This record gives sequence, C-alpha cells and structure tokens, in this order.
Amino acid sequence: MARYTDAVCRLCRREGMKLYLKGDRCYSDKCAIVKRAYAPGQHGQQRKKVSEYGIQLREKQKVRRIYGVQEKQFRTYFDKAERKGGVAGENLLSLLETRLDNVVYRMGLAASRVEARQLVRHGHYTVNGKKVNIPSYIVRVGDVIAVREKSKESAKFAVIADALPHRNVPAWISMDKANMVGKIEALPAREDVDIPITEQLVVELYSR
Repeated sequence: MARYTDAVCRLCRREGMKLYLKGDRCYSDKCAIVKRAYAPGQHGQQRKKVSEYGIQLREKQKVRRIYGVQEKQFRTYFDKAERKGGVAGENLLSLLETRLDNVVYRMGLAASRVEARQLVRHGHYTVNGKKVNIPSYIVRVGDVIAVREKSKESAKFAVIADALPHRNVPAWISMDKANMVGKIEALPAREDVDIPITEQLVVELYSR
C-alpha cells in the first residue's frame, strides 16, 4: 500500500484523538480535533455500533498512524515482537519507539514524527558518528544520535535549537541540548510510552 499523502488531520479525526502529526499546530486552536471532533466524511457525525473486531482494527490503525508505519512493515514488527519473548504488545511498542525517526522526535530534534522522518531521510543526523538516512533504523542501548555539524548551520535547525529547551525528553534518553546530542541509556519501558495505546487490542487482532 502506498504511503498516505492526503490531509493528515483527517487521520486524527478518524481515530477520535490527537495523533500529533503536525507538530506545534496540534497544540493550537487550529487543531482539527478542536474544530471538528468527529470522523471525516459525509456520515462522520452519525453514531455507529462498533464490533469487537472493529475496536481492535481501529487501535491497530491508530498505532500505525502515530508512528507512520505501513501495514506490511507493521506486521513485520509484530512478528519480531512475538518471537522476542515476554509481552508481545510491550515488545512491539519498544520496537516502534526505537526507530530512528521516533528517537529524533523524542529527543526534541523535530516538531513531529513526520518532520523527523523527512529530516532523517535528508541525512541530517548521525548515529555513533556515521550518517544514517533510514527512518526505520533501530537504535540500540549506548548509541549516540547527533545533528550533523553542517546541518546545525541551517535556518531549520536554528528554529529547532530555539525550541529545544522547552521540549521534554524521556528518561531512557540522556540529552545534551546545547550540542544537539543524545544517548540511548536504556530500552523504553511500557511506562515510558505516554501515548494512549491499548496494545493488547493489537495483539488480539493479529492472534485471530
């Protein structure tokens, strides 16, 4: 399936919650959920009875859209999470959280995961001193992620540097905000994922 290229605010309205796909706009009064808190489309305001399968499907779609992962790739992550041992749902979230684009976003080096993905693709970040331009790259404990020195000179990163002191960084990442460098101190635990996700519903969906 091709990547979604339509208005992303429709996705938030479809899931009935903010997915924070547009960065700072999501925190303003311009947010689509604030203006129209119902599903998009002609029948968006009608109440519909949702089956158990429908609830599970919506939860899976919500997780996919938050992290910007396509269906085939998401299923691959789930299969890896199941083989890993332990709690499959928590393993799945840990894998998604340690994607490079998500880590860049968590470090405060991008306003949204969508922006982080674009900046990673353009080669603005290094992992352990080497340029990595693959958004799905999985970071490991001990990895050091930094903005390339040349990129720091751009107007885009001047804006990011100004906003960086006000951005929260999770406990599993240590951050040197002045130099735009972060280190992965541990793998993210379930309590580190602050997104309202019921991952057990995703596990149940794929276990059918």
